[in-house]
Amino acid sequence: MQAPSPNGANGHDGIAELIRPAAVHRRVYTDPEIFALERERLFGQAWLYVGHESQVANKGDFFTTEMAGQPVVMVRHSDGAVHVLFNRCGHRGAKVVGERSGRTQAFVCSYHAWSFDTDGTLRHVPAHDGPRAGDFDMRDPCFSMRKLPRCESYRGFVFASLAAEGPDLRSYLGGVLARIDDMVDRAPDDELEVAGGCHKIVQNSNWKIFLENTHDGLHPMSTHKSSIDASRRQGRTLTGPPPFALDVIMANNQTLENMDKLSVHAFDWGHSYMAGFRNPRGEDDLFKEYVAALEAKKGAKRAEEILSINCHNAVFYPNASVQPSFLQMRVIFPIAVDRTRVEMWFFRLKGAPEALFERTITYANVVHSPSSLIRPDDVTSYDRIQAGLGADGGDWVSQHRDLDRDEVLNDGRRSSAVSDLSMRNQYRAWLRFMSEGQAA
Repeated sequence: MQAPSPNGANGHDGIAELIRPAAVHRRVYTDPEIFALERERLFGQAWLYVGHESQVANKGDFFTTEMAGQPVVMVRHSDGAVHVLFNRCGHRGAKVVGERSGRTQAFVCSYHAWSFDTDGTLRHVPAHDGPRAGDFDMRDPCFSMRKLPRCESYRGFVFASLAAEGPDLRSYLGGVLARIDDMVDRAPDDELEVAGGCHKIVQNSNWKIFLENTHDGLHPMSTHKSSIDASRRQGRTLTGPPPFALDVIMANNQTLENMDKLSVHAFDWGHSYMAGFRNPRGEDDLFKEYVAALEAKKGAKRAEEILSINCHNAVFYPNASVQPSFLQMRVIFPIAVDRTRVEMWFFRLKGAPEALFERTITYANVVHSPSSLIRPDDVTSYDRIQAGLGADGGDWVSQHRDLDRDEVLNDGRRSSAVSDLSMRNQYRAWLRFMSEGQAA
């Protein structure tokens, strides 16, 4: 069956026909026209994760990134406020800031040397006075580096939206905000900071495939079989507890029954989180030192409440996924309908032993590095899915597992890690954005 064109005679109705209760049409992954509409209607309307305030810790610090394919810069102004600006000169439209990060007193465009304050206000234009200036007014905001329509921060995590209207950030994120709380609460000093650099991977697959895999509890035992088998062999040679890196790999060796016991919670606007299948708590001296630091600042009871939470990962739909216990943030940048860049950033717990951050980096290198034992398995699967979706072997992609068995909660739905709940939930949000055209 040929799916209708999303811009055909049926208009938004054409989009609706691409989504079924337990399946989606393959064109949502392969059609460049749909990808363009996603940038406009979804990424152009939703709250998107931009970065963390620690990346612009001091006045004049900046960090450049992209939103819906548009260059933006996050910067801390002289009054301490964090702004997200379009990285565009108000004169001829050139991209102003070329570096990924740094510190400056003013942004200067390399084309005609227009300079801007760190809140985007036009500061100086060379030789603008005299009869040739005409009616030019430096105070006209059209000549500034414009601020994005909306920017909000929650406990240091900065989000922005290209749309002027829609729900506020807290209303949009809803129940998944608790996963940010999990991360920040783990810091004895109640603060996180981005540290340790960034892993980047460009995948030859649609951006949605990455997010769909996030809570897929069935894939580890097959996709990661080679690394699981290798870790088993290595583990048999040990006389004591396995080292941290090996333990991380061995954790993928879960049975179907174990995964079925793990809950997945889904919320409005496509957000979700999945319980952890590896216990992040240790019994070694380093973890005991960390617990002592946490208890010293928050008390034994509160420390136990914090450490008892075990969340494997959470999705901030549509552009970020975080692993709270392991302090890893993955940010998704759709490049084309079949090409996606994923950046992995890592957090340090302020007030915790420095060696604990070394474990965070070890986890990153074992799990998220392009040369790790685990990440290439996933990326290969994503690439194979994209290639297969281009074949005429069928039009519909199944999301049928545990359909109609979701537990309805006051703030969302709950099922297990072997269900397709999170995928169906993402497409409910996808259809809402794509049909309504805004996050109303």
